[in-house]
Amino acid sequence: MLKEHDVAFNYREYRDDPLDADEIRTLLRQLGMGVREVLRTRDRVAKELALTGEETDDELIELMAEHPTLLQRPVGVIDGRAVLGRPPENLLALVS
Repeated sequence: MLKEHDVAFNYREYRDDPLDADEIRTLLRQLGMGVREVLRTRDRVAKELALTGEETDDELIELMAEHPTLLQRPVGVIDGRAVLGRPPENLLALVS
């Protein structure tokens, strides 16, 4: 969709180059969201880890750094602002 709107972007393959815990904390601040708001609870890994909901924010952030599929995606970031790209039209809000 960004290409259709002639928006230049860099794509980071989250499985090959996952965010570390500090980057996730920064991203959460940019999104203005809590860790549970971006946690993919239906992800296969979440089920395998048997997350209980009792985990601390720091524990969840560390788990997201270790298992990047736990983090909602895509995420767009421009000039310190970020949005979740679900629905994809949310990404256009960063460039308008």
